[in-house]
Amino acid sequence: MSTKVSSFWGPVTSTTDWCEKNYVHSSYIAEFYNTISNIPTILLALIGLINALRQRFEKRFSVLHISNMILAIGSMLFHATLQHVQQQSDETPMVWEMLLYIYILYSPDWHYRSTMPTFLFLYGAAFAIVHSQVRFGIGFKLHYGILCLLCIPRMYKYYIHIEDVSAKRLAKLYVGTLFLGTLCWLCDRYLCEEISHWYINPQGHALWHVLMGFNSYFANTFLMFCRAQQRGWAPKVAHFMGFFPYVRIQKPKSQ
Repeated sequence: MSTKVSSFWGPVTSTTDWCEKNYVHSSYIAEFYNTISNIPTILLALIGLINALRQRFEKRFSVLHISNMILAIGSMLFHATLQHVQQQSDETPMVWEMLLYIYILYSPDWHYRSTMPTFLFLYGAAFAIVHSQVRFGIGFKLHYGILCLLCIPRMYKYYIHIEDVSAKRLAKLYVGTLFLGTLCWLCDRYLCEEISHWYINPQGHALWHVLMGFNSYFANTFLMFCRAQQRGWAPKVAHFMGFFPYVRIQKPKSQ
């Protein structure tokens, strides 16, 4: 949603302009709330990264938390500028992150271990090159949706085989935040004309960012628990500051 306020970044060139008035709070930030709402994702990913490094989890989980940070930073650049190049800095990491999730979910049972990371790396590189030259629009959303759907069967399999109540709660929080976040995204995207007449804009897309930050954190923590259980590390769900769940493990001395 555009206004006549002067902007530092110039006319909008992105394929999407969300339901927040542009350049209301600063001439340097197009969508203020959509920009700052990515900060919780960065902080939560930092907590996850510190835990993964401190307990010496496999590098894949450190990379996963870092990818959450990169995605949030790319989203901040996109919403701050509403430029097409910055939009790619948001959308390309989205695809890379889903490819990483696919690897973490499916690689433990993949017999030819070198083929999966090689294929996913080449796929991600090819997508980045093509996406830099072509504006996909609805095609990007369909592509991203398919990648997300590929993760569901494996997440469900992990859930039904986990007996720990606290770990199952993480999975339920993951589903709950995903549902609420998607609802906020849809309302902001498709009910903008009605919402724009409200006295207060609920900032549905900003709420989506916050909820998806928690969603990623819950998903990552759940996957860390599942992987630790696969490795025989006796995982337990503990809580930092009495609120933030994290996985505490006890590796055998031989490891």
